[in-house]
Amino acid sequence: MTRKATENDLPFIYDLYMQPQVNPHLLYEKMDLEQFQPIYQDLLKDEVKYIFEDNQQAVGMFKLIPLKHRNSHIAYLGGVGIHPNYSGRGLGEKMLMEAINLANEKGFRRVELSVGTANEKAISLYKKVGFEEEGVLRKFTHLKSEGRFIDEMLMSYIRD
Repeated sequence: MTRKATENDLPFIYDLYMQPQVNPHLLYEKMDLEQFQPIYQDLLKDEVKYIFEDNQQAVGMFKLIPLKHRNSHIAYLGGVGIHPNYSGRGLGEKMLMEAINLANEKGFRRVELSVGTANEKAISLYKKVGFEEEGVLRKFTHLKSEGRFIDEMLMSYIRD
């Protein structure tokens, strides 16, 4: 089940973003909870953060960010993660299908995302649920804590 994130989800969301296995693949550098709180408040205010639950337990998250004007048929899918304690159970696929269904319900015809080109596990999962490769954004993400840039693959799911 997918639901909008609430204030009460802050500990889960913060923990998931800061997981060593998850953090390098997401937008935010490691930081303490106090630094993360304003970021989380913006996510709640913008109503773009979602929690994926399994058996009424938060296990994953994603952002579904609507674009505007001539691109209002597009949603950006980001901040996708399953807590490492729940990986390997097929929950990532279920969560992505729910994210796609949510985008469809909201009338989006295109869902796009970017993923590190070295993140083969995620790329494979995105392809499995219907995303297609569109190109590579060179040196797109700066991993400041590691002092390096990574290439990101742009992928999309298009509803006909």
